[in-house]
Amino acid sequence: GARYRLPAELVRDLALQISGLLVPRIGGPSVNPYTPGDPWREVSHYGSTPATSQIFVQEHGEKLYRRSLYTYWKRTAPPTNLTAFDAPNREVCVVARPMTTTPLQSLVLLNDVQFVEASRAFAERILKHATDDRQRIEWAVWQSLGRAPEDWEVTRLLESLATQREHYRQDQEAAKALLANGESRRDLELEVTEHAAW
Repeated sequence: GARYRLPAELVRDLALQISGLLVPRIGGPSVNPYTPGDPWREVSHYGSTPATSQIFVQEHGEKLYRRSLYTYWKRTAPPTNLTAFDAPNREVCVVARPMTTTPLQSLVLLNDVQFVEASRAFAERILKHATDDRQRIEWAVWQSLGRAPEDWEVTRLLESLATQREHYRQDQEAAKALLANGESRRDLELEVTEHAAW
């Protein structure tokens, strides 16, 4: 991969863009997208003053898919999925962000509901694009990387797809649980095993 990854906000925004979930509308109030638990309570002296007695309330509908620019940041408690990608907490100004690569970032991409939902929606787009696995993979790589895949990449992705198909064929409940992530509606016409595998 590239030596330097994208800034935290762009990691999230591009995941939403490629999935087709991103709401591109410009302007409007700040929003509270998916966030685990109540991070505001964790960093405040909860209940000591009215100002610190606020609790985090997740929004619903299109507000979950607004650009990261519109995400509400409570000082000292930035969105947790952005913090994992080195977004500053805004307590002080920063000249340049650090660019780390940590296992926590992989865990966020694999488990955070925002990214799992985006991958489900991207899988829907892939499945509707073509009927041939190779064509689907080539299109998906073009959409995500802006270039054609190399032969070895297609081979590896086909192998991975076969493994995932077999896994979800044997465990339909795991497939359903994976596809249940997020509030956006899943295309129920798509077969569960195939959708989960992609």
